[in-house]
Amino acid sequence: MFRALAYYLPQYHPIPENDNWWGKGFTEWTNVTKAKPLFQDHYQPRFPTELGYYDLRVQEVQRQQAELAADYGIEGFIYYHYWFGNGKTLLERPLQNILNSNEPDFPFCLCWANETWKGIWFGNTNPGVLIEQTYPGKDDYVSHFDYLLSAFQDPRYICIEGKPVFNVYMPGSIPDLKLFTDTIRDCAHKAGLPGIYLLASRCPADWNPDKNGFDGVIGSEFSTMRYYTAKYYESANPVEKVYKKIKNKVFGHPEINLEVRKKPIIVEYEKAINYLLPKEKFDYDYFPCVIPNWDNTARSGTKGLVFHNSTPDLWKRHLRQAADYVKANNEDKRILIIKSWNEWAEGNYLEPDAKFGRQYLEKLKEVVG
Repeated sequence: MFRALAYYLPQYHPIPENDNWWGKGFTEWTNVTKAKPLFQDHYQPRFPTELGYYDLRVQEVQRQQAELAADYGIEGFIYYHYWFGNGKTLLERPLQNILNSNEPDFPFCLCWANETWKGIWFGNTNPGVLIEQTYPGKDDYVSHFDYLLSAFQDPRYICIEGKPVFNVYMPGSIPDLKLFTDTIRDCAHKAGLPGIYLLASRCPADWNPDKNGFDGVIGSEFSTMRYYTAKYYESANPVEKVYKKIKNKVFGHPEINLEVRKKPIIVEYEKAINYLLPKEKFDYDYFPCVIPNWDNTARSGTKGLVFHNSTPDLWKRHLRQAADYVKANNEDKRILIIKSWNEWAEGNYLEPDAKFGRQYLEKLKEVVG
């Protein structure tokens, strides 16, 4: 048996900030519904089926999601959590709903998505800052912990070694990282928790959690591919390769520039999964991150990245490789991190769609048991 945990995006409800930036009533669905194919056989647009274009202000949706996930072997959701400093939160309503109502009865934990929001992520030609992630210091770390304490104490909260799991999305962005980790651990002790299990993501390959105040890491191979090396895996036939070679000599590398690229970077999913898991074992807790699909052109248009021709069978192969990687771990740490449950505008989801239905979920259940 394996512990499958899936990232969960709480963006599917209007908030004043998004209304102001993008127009009244904006949610993730706004981008999903206007997506269009950008090259031959491009799988866009994508249509949700069973759950529809849901609104997370309706709490019944979260119950339906939890039931579906549980039926196919997902232990719990990792909710993205946004704390920008000085008490500023966004998209907190779904988490508050499950804390206040005690429903659904489904495990969860939190990922602090500590990243500045920029317009370019959503296809905006203006790459300017929408809201900045700040780190005001120790008092703010204490306030942040206090805000989350009721979640950490919830009996549904996911633990490793009996300790509540707290995933920090970008630990390298925290300027006083040791102060942060020391403060959070001290707060956990004072609150009577058995500790806290700090889990890092988006970190370099040689980033050792033990030396940085963390307990474990989530594989960051996908982030490396997405932000730095995707162009090296890009699909091309021999004629295209020759053309690009000539063009690059004459014009440089304009296709790599996000501002002028005429089509998204296209990487065959079958090829991509060969690079999404590490080749070596580590002497610290490492949990692989598996990707069922990726296509963020609904958000980013030609500036996006597409894992082309993902299929349920290839997804199962990817899962098998990840499961083999952690099968020797003790049961508590036989963990697979899935990115993601419902990031529809990034073409990165397990929820049923019009093309594949529940097939990705079915393959997951075959692997995790």
